[in-house]
Amino acid sequence: MTEGTKEPLPDSRNVPSLLAALQTQQRSCTVIVTGTPGGSIHVRDGLVVAMETPGAPGVEGLLLRSGRIAEEAWAAVRAADTTHEHLAAELVHRGLVGAGELEVISLSALFDAAFALSLAVPDSWEVTDPVPTLYRNTGVTPERLLGEVSRRVNLLAGESGSVAALARTRLRPASTARIPGLVGRLPARHQAVLTTTDGRRTARDIAFTLGRGLFSVMIDLRLLLDRGLVRPHSPSTEQRPSTAPRSAPSAAAPSALDSSSLPRRLPGRHSAPAQRPHD
Repeated sequence: MTEGTKEPLPDSRNVPSLLAALQTQQRSCTVIVTGTPGGSIHVRDGLVVAMETPGAPGVEGLLLRSGRIAEEAWAAVRAADTTHEHLAAELVHRGLVGAGELEVISLSALFDAAFALSLAVPDSWEVTDPVPTLYRNTGVTPERLLGEVSRRVNLLAGESGSVAALARTRLRPASTARIPGLVGRLPARHQAVLTTTDGRRTARDIAFTLGRGLFSVMIDLRLLLDRGLVRPHSPSTEQRPSTAPRSAPSAAAPSALDSSSLPRRLPGRHSAPAQRPHD
């Protein structure tokens, strides 16, 4: 249900100003943002502790798809905490992952989700009561979150195209990738990314397939593009459905943390006017 027991929020015209207001009021809540990819922002005592979006792997995806935790062990953890409010503590208690390691993964997933959401314009947002989610960190300020997103976008910006365009482009190996011995000289992580660029997968699909963060995959794709080892899949050829897993969190989530492209408030709900997507 929509939160209504705390002090009313000011007229927050976008998500950054909303998060700033939530920080000022030390609010604990979940912000549901609709759009593509959409997602949710989890706030505790005014700090952002987690984000979930189909646009990037979350903590669960990073643990499972990377092979860090087996499916059977994860199922047992979920069965032991049906409310899903203590999943992180249960993972550590069972010795499946160290407390420090889980904190690093939790923060990594948070920043990666914020980055993924910054690449699209959201439709609307709504503040609700807190929703249980898997995280293990003390939370970050909205300023730190926005700063990290800006840093990542700047690192990926290049002449090959916008960051948002790179994120949605389906890539395939170039002819140079078949030169004997060339691929073998690449780091293992670059080889893994190159292997999954089959003309059907986007950067998001590759991230879910490998159990890696979207940003790190896009950094590797940028390098492979610069070296001429991958190229955009020709739009004239038949586009087959992505083969990547579709096991992203089911909750709707935030989008675009850039204040220039975030939703504006409307009566009852908050929706964004049509805008041109940014890089």
